[in-house]
Amino acid sequence: MRVDIVSIFPEYFAPLDLSLIAKARANGTLRLAVHDLRTWTHDVHRTVDDTPYGGGPGMVMRPEPWGEALDALAPDELSPDGHTLPRLLVPSPAGVPFTQAMAHELAGESHLLFACGRYEGIDQRVLEHAATRMRVTEVSLGDYVLFGGEVAVLVILEAVTRLLPGVLGNAGSLDEESHAHGLLEAPMYTKPSSWRGHEVPEVLRSGDHGRIARWRRDEALLRTADRRPDMIAALSAESLDKRDRAALERGGFQLPPGDVAK
Repeated sequence: MRVDIVSIFPEYFAPLDLSLIAKARANGTLRLAVHDLRTWTHDVHRTVDDTPYGGGPGMVMRPEPWGEALDALAPDELSPDGHTLPRLLVPSPAGVPFTQAMAHELAGESHLLFACGRYEGIDQRVLEHAATRMRVTEVSLGDYVLFGGEVAVLVILEAVTRLLPGVLGNAGSLDEESHAHGLLEAPMYTKPSSWRGHEVPEVLRSGDHGRIARWRRDEALLRTADRRPDMIAALSAESLDKRDRAALERGGFQLPPGDVAK
């Protein structure tokens, strides 16, 4: 995967030289470059913002440097290796919610281009023009506002990179983690079995893989119902069998009546 990031604070992305993302870059799984937006300015002050039309507080990022940056990083002509236009991602509190499903979708792309806005955001005409020649997605991490898009890019890129083949040492981890199957992950424990008066649940030390799998499923259901009832509500009736419903009812969670898978 090729990734390009444009920001007025390229130093913000120093963490991309650490951990598994650094390894993915070193072994060629990820080709990543960070670009300073001010490279595409032409005045002595390297200006990237101006006051908003219609009035109001704050500043808006000007279209000219962004237009030149996107022209340089996503030219209309195919590159010598036949590379196609990237998918442009713009972090924004007005964007669509970022989810694990979107992370999987983005992991299938060959080229991602991130545009990090600041101040009151990027002039909307930049996104409208970009959309005439590439796919553009404004994406939000949640219902809150940050100083800029940089931290959101770090989150999105980490969520996507770990899904690329060969990045995780044990790919099986992806099958059991939170959100993999519409539920939060069950609690996890390691040695010692007793710590400060707290014991590891007996079932996890039993060696009975069937009981362990059932316990983890029940705990995942209960944790999800408690913390994310919206996720439980989104499950289809067919995805919950009688034992699932029984576990939720034992935990005090009432499910609406419906057909139960057998």
